[in-house]
Amino acid sequence: MSLSPHPTYKRILVVVMTLMLCASSLSNAALGDRNLSRGSRGPEVAELQKRLSMLGYVIGSIDGIYGRQTEARVRLFQKEHGLGADGIAGTRTIRELKRLTGESVTVGGTAIGYKNSDINLLARLVSAEAKGEPYRGQIAVASVVLNRIQSSSFPNTIPDVIYQPGAFSPVADGSIWNEPVPSAYNAVYEALHGTDPAYGALFFFNPAKTSNNYIWSRPQIIQIGKHIFCR
Repeated sequence: MSLSPHPTYKRILVVVMTLMLCASSLSNAALGDRNLSRGSRGPEVAELQKRLSMLGYVIGSIDGIYGRQTEARVRLFQKEHGLGADGIAGTRTIRELKRLTGESVTVGGTAIGYKNSDINLLARLVSAEAKGEPYRGQIAVASVVLNRIQSSSFPNTIPDVIYQPGAFSPVADGSIWNEPVPSAYNAVYEALHGTDPAYGALFFFNPAKTSNNYIWSRPQIIQIGKHIFCR
């Protein structure tokens, strides 16, 4: 649940969580531009597998071996992104994969820098907050975070928004560290590329689970599933 900022949590929690997240982030340097195909092996293949998994093209074991399953996921990625579906991770495929899991994206006409760890963190939040909600509602939760970045009333990075004391209950109860559902990554990418079913909302809540006066006082925009999104 999204709440109003309330400085009640210790900074040490933020530091520990940030270090844990950084430890699981991906390496941009590991994935080059050379062609990868059936039979390829090594850290570049492992990085390819990680990035595909981030986007919901689940590989299974990240073993650094370009086998049949990796080839199949590459073909699917290529087909869904308008690339030649030959199962070979060539220059165009790798460039598109890097773009979707890379360093920056434009949201609402403004360039927002983000890292792979930011994507992972936002997907974890979406999953913890809305894994049982409609897919549109998952995109809306991600959009709330991005809308806060655009607002002068909130911090201007994904981690700072999510870790703002008292902002999101999964940070407080630890559920943000559960493994995200695959749809959460897809929802994050749609939100990053401008889809906002919440129409600029800065807050959301489940009316059956909160009696917080502040959140109930916010102007309501739309209800998606069990969540009400508001300004």
